[in-house]
Amino acid sequence: MKQFLVLTIVSIFIGCGNNNGTRIDATGTIEATEITLSAQSSGQVKQILADEGDIVKKGDTLLVIDNTDWKYQLEQALGGYEMADAQYRLVRKGAREEDIAQAEANFMNAEEDLKRMEGLWHSKSITQKQFDDTRTRFTVSQQIMEKLKRGSRQEEIDAARARRDQAKAQMASLQKRVNDCIILAPVAGTITKRFVEQGELAAIGMAVYRISDLTSMEITIYVSETDLPKVQVNQKASVHIDAFPEKIFEGKVVYLSSMAEFTPKNIQTKEERTKLVFAVKVKVPNPSGELKGGIPADVSLTVMGL
Repeated sequence: MKQFLVLTIVSIFIGCGNNNGTRIDATGTIEATEITLSAQSSGQVKQILADEGDIVKKGDTLLVIDNTDWKYQLEQALGGYEMADAQYRLVRKGAREEDIAQAEANFMNAEEDLKRMEGLWHSKSITQKQFDDTRTRFTVSQQIMEKLKRGSRQEEIDAARARRDQAKAQMASLQKRVNDCIILAPVAGTITKRFVEQGELAAIGMAVYRISDLTSMEITIYVSETDLPKVQVNQKASVHIDAFPEKIFEGKVVYLSSMAEFTPKNIQTKEERTKLVFAVKVKVPNPSGELKGGIPADVSLTVMGL
């Protein structure tokens, strides 16, 4: 899940009013954008291909989990799918011509036997049970012949299709587990934390890496309610840090909060209304990596004429 990691608790006091109110000055803490990468398949960690400090591209292989058990289950699921698919095709296609011909022949023989037994039964040459058995064989052969000629009912076809689709879904789920044993970088960035060791058993949902995008950083500052109308998205910002006192890092405003913070429970006077502050996020490019997460930074926003 993508999140912004605040590496230090920020305590800011807003200073504004320099150059006759043409600039807003504030202090914030530099933040890095991070994601925590979790295992989507369980198994023993087989290979570790990326370590802390490595710069990775999207799609790079970071870690390999043993997929032997998942492959066995996938093979079983494949057999189940092939069986279900064959049954579905058989039900949908219906009986073969030779099966229908055999059923017709059986029906004709049963019909002749029934006629012959009727004569014998009337002459009291056979028992009632013998006659009933012959009539039952005739009825069964007739039903089989008619069923083969009629083909499968729609309900039978639907049931066979459902069994096939269920087997296919199970196979796809296991195939995903096999694929997930190779963990790829979902984004480009720098490995800032590795949580597992080779040979360790990884569980589904277990954190394995933390990847940080250090090419651009964010700084959260706070402006007063009276200064909020002077700030706009994409407004340019100048950033200074103690490590490079003579250098100016150029950034821009990317977010304005719509909800006040540090608000008194009950605002009763006009002076208390000035205590309302709003979060403002400033993004600063960091191609050379000079800005580090967790260090304080001074931000100046130039205010244009309103």
